[in-house]
Amino acid sequence: MRVIVLGADGYLGWPTSLHLSARGHEVIAADNLIRRRWDVLCGTESLVPIASMKRRVARWKAVTGKEIKWERLDLTSLPDTTALITQYHPDAIVHFAEQRSAPYSMISGPHAVETQVNNVVGTLNLLFAMRESAPDAHLVKLGTMGEYGTPNIDIEEGFIEIEHNGRKDRLPFPKQPGSFYHLSKVHDSHNIMFTCRVWGLRATDLNQGVVYGSGTQGTDMHTELRTRFDYDDVWGTVLNRFCSQAAIGYPLTVYGQGGQTRGFLDIRDTVRCIELAMNNPADRGEYRVFNQFTEQFSIGELAERVKAARQSHGLETKIEHLPNPRAEQEAHYYNAKHQHLLDLGLQPHRLEDSLIDRVIGLVERYKRRIKPDLFTPRVDWRRGGKSGAFRTPSLQRRKVAVAPSTAR
Repeated sequence: MRVIVLGADGYLGWPTSLHLSARGHEVIAADNLIRRRWDVLCGTESLVPIASMKRRVARWKAVTGKEIKWERLDLTSLPDTTALITQYHPDAIVHFAEQRSAPYSMISGPHAVETQVNNVVGTLNLLFAMRESAPDAHLVKLGTMGEYGTPNIDIEEGFIEIEHNGRKDRLPFPKQPGSFYHLSKVHDSHNIMFTCRVWGLRATDLNQGVVYGSGTQGTDMHTELRTRFDYDDVWGTVLNRFCSQAAIGYPLTVYGQGGQTRGFLDIRDTVRCIELAMNNPADRGEYRVFNQFTEQFSIGELAERVKAARQSHGLETKIEHLPNPRAEQEAHYYNAKHQHLLDLGLQPHRLEDSLIDRVIGLVERYKRRIKPDLFTPRVDWRRGGKSGAFRTPSLQRRKVAVAPSTAR
């Protein structure tokens, strides 16, 4: 298939581009590179040095003989988005191109607005471009399990059967998002579902859990093919942060009681889930939801697993509980369904399959780049970002300068 991967410069977008190219698909990788600018605004950077997109695609061709086309695109421009879709007329569009950090969205008003504009307006522009130029294309959109929140009932895959006053219907599962970022994802889901119903588009909304891992088979082929690895308080996912803390003997920082339970998956399963959804497309007019995770853990359980992995090597690791900067339940019921992708053939990588050792091993090689002050949470859900810790984003149309520290 001809596939456009939007957000192809990101932690998940780049490995997905490589995975689909390796499987024989024609891949067009598009991004506006704003993720690199957000590092500058937040004083953060990838632990693993990452090459520029031009260097990445050139290296991929040199190593594999396969070509990935690279296009600079800002989805918040409807003319530019329509032009790209018209030019390539894709069979599938994989959409990662969103601001994906809950803490970033809670720093200040401008950060919340930027998140909503980037995510909601960008997705709306894409939907209009698809209607005009690629109405048969299959949209594979990365959502989040965070749309659901933590209800005191089982979480279904997108929809729930309701009986009320003697009548029954199948309705979208109730949403209880936990940040302005998660709210933007809920708005996306509603807009996509609406356009499938009204315009006959086809879409798969992948409500993904928390991703961990340092790379995939494709990114491991050369240093210039590596994907970013975030460990800090704004962009780092929790297990990657714990592994980074352990590698330098820093206490594992658990927010609050540590009873917060979420769905998790290996980055290698993310790229496989995208492929499975793409190869088994939704019907015209169909909006479907897959819950994309493989295991459930509490934050406290993850910390204990990292501690145990270090102890097996004779290394002592401490766990430290911090006041929770987030507004969330710290002890709750959590049981989410995730059967659809397993039915399509997903064979999950389990956390106990040496993943922790692998991630810690990678961190060990780059631990001189770790900035321990970035482990401490700088964003409070009730008060916003710590004064002086962040630059304010420009809400005008963005022209992105690539930070020298993250591109070669």
